[in-house]
Amino acid sequence: MIQICVPVQNKIFLSDFQVIMRILVLGGTGAMGAHLVDILSQNGSELFVTSRSPQKSKSSVSYLQGNAKDFVFFKELVGAKWDIIVDFMVYSTEDFKKRINLILDATVQYFFISSARVYANSLQHLTEDSARLLDVSEDKEYLLTDEYALSKARQEDMLINSGRKNWTIVRPYITYSENRLQLGNLEKEQWLYRALKGRTIVFSKDIASKRTAMTYGRDVSKSISSLIGDPRAYGNIYNITTNETRTWAEIMAHYLTIIDNQLDFKPKVLLQSINQVFELHPAKYQIKYDRLYNRQFDNSKIGEFIDVESFTQMENGIEKSLTAFIKKPDFRRINWVTEALQDKQAKETTPLKEISGLRQKAIYLIYRHLSAKHIKILKKLKT
Repeated sequence: MIQICVPVQNKIFLSDFQVIMRILVLGGTGAMGAHLVDILSQNGSELFVTSRSPQKSKSSVSYLQGNAKDFVFFKELVGAKWDIIVDFMVYSTEDFKKRINLILDATVQYFFISSARVYANSLQHLTEDSARLLDVSEDKEYLLTDEYALSKARQEDMLINSGRKNWTIVRPYITYSENRLQLGNLEKEQWLYRALKGRTIVFSKDIASKRTAMTYGRDVSKSISSLIGDPRAYGNIYNITTNETRTWAEIMAHYLTIIDNQLDFKPKVLLQSINQVFELHPAKYQIKYDRLYNRQFDNSKIGEFIDVESFTQMENGIEKSLTAFIKKPDFRRINWVTEALQDKQAKETTPLKEISGLRQKAIYLIYRHLSAKHIKILKKLKT
C-alpha cells in the first residue's frame, strides 16, 4: 500500500508558497518530466513522482516505484487527494476512459500532456484552435486506429466534454533534452547510436526538406509550471513550443557538426525515398501525418504566462544537449531488426560482438542477410 499525505487543496499560484502544494507527477523521468520535477522541487512543492525503475528519493521529491499504467497501482495513487496531478503517461483511449473520473476527482488541477501532433496539416502557424486530424482526416483506415495523434485528441475531447473545468491541456511538440535527441521520425537509438559507432545514418530525403520546431525540455517544463495553480489555466489548452523553425536537413547538419567538433569525425548519411523508409519503420502514420508536414507554431497564448522569447535558441540547446550526451552516452534498448535493415540499405554490417545474446545475434543475422521474401516465409512458418 502506498502511503501518501493528504494535500491542502488550496487554489494558489505556484509563486505563493505560504502553503505547500502536494503534486503527483505520473511518469516524470523523461525529457520534460525530469526538468519539471527539478523546477517544482526548487519552488517548495512536495513532490511524488512515479517511476518504473528504482530512483533515489530526495528531501522534497519522493519516488513511487510502479507503472502508472497498471490500474491497481493507479487506483492507489488517486485514492489520495492532490493539489496538482501532472500526467505524462500515454494511454489507449479505453484505458483513459476508465481513469478520467477517478483522476479529476482526485485533484484540484489535472495537467493532461497531449501533443501538437494532434494538428492536421496547415500552411499557417498552428494555434490552439487549428484543425485536428481527428476532426478533418478523410483516411477511414487511419480513423479506425487509436494511433497516438488520434488517441490524444479523443482523450482531450473526454476532458472537454466531462462537465468539469479542473483540467489543463498542454500540447508540446518535439521536445529534446540531454537524454532525448530526435531526427525526424528517428529516436537517438536509431540514428545517433549508428553515428557514434561509425555507421551510416539512414534518413528520409522527404522528411529532410520539411520544417519543424524543436523545444528544449526545460522550457516546456517552465511553461507548465507557470500554469500550475492559476485559475486562468483551468479548462484551457496551450501550445508549448518554440516559434522557431528549421528544416530537418539543417538540424541534421548541426548534429553532424557537433559530433565532428567533439569526436573529430563526421558521420555519413544515406538519404532514402519515403518508401524505403517505410520498410524500416512501422510507425507509418507518424511519418505520413506529421513528419511529412511543415510545422510552425503560434505560442502567444502560453506567452501570457511566460516570456517565450527567453526559450533556448534551437542551435544552442541542441549543441548543449548533444555535447552532454556524447560525454556520457546512455542508450536505451537497441532494436536489432531495425539495425539490420538499416545496415542492409547502407551496405554495412554490425560486428556480432556488439550485440548481446545469441537470440539478438540470430535476429540481426536473419534480417541483415535474408531477403524480404524469405523473412515473410519464416514468419509464416513461425505462426
